[in-house]
Amino acid sequence: MDTLFFIASKLIGALLRPDTWIIVALAVVVLALLFNRRRLALWVGSITLAVLVALAILPLGDLLLQPIERTYPAEPALGQVDGIIVLGGGEDARASAFWGQMQLNEGGERYTAALALARRFPEARLLFTGGSGALRYLAGAETSEADMAGRFFRDQGVSPERLLLEGQSRNTAENARLSLALAAPAPGETWVLVTSAFHMPRAMRSFETVGWASLVPWPVDYRTSAFKYGMGWNLTRNLLVLNTAIREQIGQIAYRLSGR
Repeated sequence: MDTLFFIASKLIGALLRPDTWIIVALAVVVLALLFNRRRLALWVGSITLAVLVALAILPLGDLLLQPIERTYPAEPALGQVDGIIVLGGGEDARASAFWGQMQLNEGGERYTAALALARRFPEARLLFTGGSGALRYLAGAETSEADMAGRFFRDQGVSPERLLLEGQSRNTAENARLSLALAAPAPGETWVLVTSAFHMPRAMRSFETVGWASLVPWPVDYRTSAFKYGMGWNLTRNLLVLNTAIREQIGQIAYRLSGR
């Protein structure tokens, strides 16, 4: 069931991406021209152009994503911290494997924030959770996110005795379930959860669902800012944020309905 959920989520996510629908619209234009349906081609092409111009100028994805990012406050007050959990997703797995050294992506703050917390609380354990979230690695990746994370944190001076590495999970629900089994937190322990701000509500829900108590959210990697600052001409950036917003909105619905 977990594998079917994983495959379905990837396929549905790909179908709901705005850039997928842009390609579909362009395909409709080409087919309409091939079958001499010029009016249909003009109508679909004009709408597609208008949508692309709007997306290039207006940061519409920010309107969907920012409410999710505001769910938890940044850098909440911390007392005793017994452990730190950092979710995978801040690394470029393919580039890291190709070049043989850690390559961070736009979510790299997951690593840097976890490292800062590990130095601030030197007695706390540091748990990284992440195998591979790519559909192509359904049978397992040659090098997991956890393998790369372990190397990164050791290179930054984190003692191997403090590290807990979970490298089998493929999504947030599996992150939570397998992390709980690995860490086996004692009653009363306080753990800090580090992940991207847009991902934090779904992550907290999954960890609380499996029974993890006394978990403090530590959101990082904010993708939005004031709407006026995002206005301009940046189609690539705006599409990325909109894709993230739609994926997370759908992910929250799917996790809620499936009890994850």
